[in-house]
Amino acid sequence: MPIKIEHIAIAVTDMDASLAFWRDALGLTFTGIEQVPAEESEIAFLETDNAHIELVRPTTDSSGIARYIDKKGPGMHHICLGVADIEAAMRQIADAGFELINETPRTRDNGTRYAFVHPKSTGGVLVELYEPAAS
Repeated sequence: MPIKIEHIAIAVTDMDASLAFWRDALGLTFTGIEQVPAEESEIAFLETDNAHIELVRPTTDSSGIARYIDKKGPGMHHICLGVADIEAAMRQIADAGFELINETPRTRDNGTRYAFVHPKSTGGVLVELYEPAAS
């Protein structure tokens, strides 16, 4: 199962202040902001040479990202691993005895599919599996 780091997600409370560092001070290429109603969040996308950085801000007080920030504060939220076959990756992880948060992959508007591995199974790191949409 070939795996690559797709992105690192950072939970933020102030998108403008966060962009001032990641985009303006570091000079990362900003490619836009997407509203993600299914996750009750907005995501700013930034590019590095070999992976992406996502700044994730909650749009409701009850979203998963809002609960995360309330519990742990802003900062590193998850690491996302790109996979070619998300169902195979999920089966491999489950068969090895690790807990998935999602029983089936979720699908973004652009066709990208994703699922999460519970951090209690990974030594405290939330891991997202990510199968890019077919081009």
